[in-house]
Amino acid sequence: MFLTFFSSAGTAACSGADIDTEDNPDITDSTSDELQLEAAPVALDKVIPAPVSVQSSASQTHTITQSTVIYTEANSAEAARVGEYLGTLLRPATGYPLPVRPASSVSSGIVLLLTGANPKVGASGYELDVDPSRILVRANTGAGLFAAVQTLRQLLPVTIEGSSTQTGPWQVAGGHVLDYPKFGYRGAMLDVARHFFPEGTVKRYIDHLARYKLNYLHLHLSDDQGWRIQIDAYPRLATYGGSTQVGGGPGGYYTKAVYTDIVDYAAARYITIVPEIDMPGHTNAALASVAELNCDNKAKPLYTGTDVGFSTFCMDAQHRDVVVKFVGDVVRELAALTPGPYIHLGGDEASSTSEPDYLAFEQRVMPLVAQAGKKLIGWHEILKANPETSAIPQYWGTTPTDSSVQAAAKRGLKILLSPANKAYLDMKYNRNTPLGQDWAGLIEARDAYNWNPASYLTGVSSSSVAGIEAPLWTETLTTLAHIEYMIFPRLPALAERGWASANQTWDQFKQRLAAQGPRWKKANITYYASPQVPWP
Repeated sequence: MFLTFFSSAGTAACSGADIDTEDNPDITDSTSDELQLEAAPVALDKVIPAPVSVQSSASQTHTITQSTVIYTEANSAEAARVGEYLGTLLRPATGYPLPVRPASSVSSGIVLLLTGANPKVGASGYELDVDPSRILVRANTGAGLFAAVQTLRQLLPVTIEGSSTQTGPWQVAGGHVLDYPKFGYRGAMLDVARHFFPEGTVKRYIDHLARYKLNYLHLHLSDDQGWRIQIDAYPRLATYGGSTQVGGGPGGYYTKAVYTDIVDYAAARYITIVPEIDMPGHTNAALASVAELNCDNKAKPLYTGTDVGFSTFCMDAQHRDVVVKFVGDVVRELAALTPGPYIHLGGDEASSTSEPDYLAFEQRVMPLVAQAGKKLIGWHEILKANPETSAIPQYWGTTPTDSSVQAAAKRGLKILLSPANKAYLDMKYNRNTPLGQDWAGLIEARDAYNWNPASYLTGVSSSSVAGIEAPLWTETLTTLAHIEYMIFPRLPALAERGWASANQTWDQFKQRLAAQGPRWKKANITYYASPQVPWP
């Protein structure tokens, strides 16, 4: 497949999977006007997601210099880690040492404190004050400090995204920001089962989520085309079930050590990993690896297509206990690897599982998650099995009305919103998009932004919404560039819908979104230059 990606000017900037700056000099060459734009500080209210409140002081600009020190809350290892993370973001482009030291004074430099924050900021928000002498951040937690760092990153000139020393000055606009999220769960999903993506690609994806204050990464670790996580009790799941992918190819899987490294990398960015093992449908890779999960005790052949709904665990009287033991073993090993609170058990598109077998399966396996010390997330079809109120159904339907979801909310369940016609990052932008699918509709940047999760579902109040997640399925995606092309510019739009309480319109948002284009260009991030956005 030949693909053309676009720069902020809308001209051809990338062919295939890799950015080639020699063939496309517009990637790196800048006019004097562009250089001036890149060096300009950013107004406090121009970041994504939009802050709760901003008070600007135009005369109070702060300049980061060669002598700037990053001071962090004394005796707090967590604050020191966030300070060091900030240093790693700023040092390449500034060329400054930016040492990180315990705060004995808050009168100068960049100061990150875990005391004195406005109570409104809660566990994830922050206050930011900028004046000529200092940049002061106050939060209640490391997560709040980290969110403030992402805001500070966007307030600095575009050139801060460079990987080598750039020309300053490094100015931050003066004023006060008070900010905190609307929803506690703000996530994205990466399907590594249809096509396998190596550790480095997953980490890059995590960095993209962190940039826009998302805090959950849902990893779709199993499907018909591949099983991607090592399970000691059933080694063939990974070594054989993970040996292929859509269209063939070598596939791959994560060893426990690699998975743990991904979990730790995400945690350092205040992102929680939610692992998914999809079942009882979407299970051909497991059925090919463990023969006794099939009613005839014969392993299925590996599968490299994209059709859905044909696979199922066998739930007859002879196999039911075997299947439940299998699920229990997998859940326990996965839970032991995963410090976050959730395990996702799929449950969607089980067309080959009879209704009685589906209910019997779910009612047997759902309690296994709690027994492993975790909370259950599942696609909203699990509501047929009447899960406990601690479970979180993930709604992926394309209409705002669903009677089972309404009933679940009335019972006290929190709903995670991923409507496929709003939040699915693998949907095409338009009919000519070379990647993705269109079964849920076409989703341009404006479509991803123009909906309100708090009021989207008919008969479901805002208090019953756990948050928002943007899934990326990968039937047609094989490279990092493909991933980035599909998530940018829609990921920031969806991130704002999960974070921002401010009543912003598309016309306001698209101006802020346009300003992200030069940052992505400077950071060598591939993106789709939507004609709906007035890129500079």
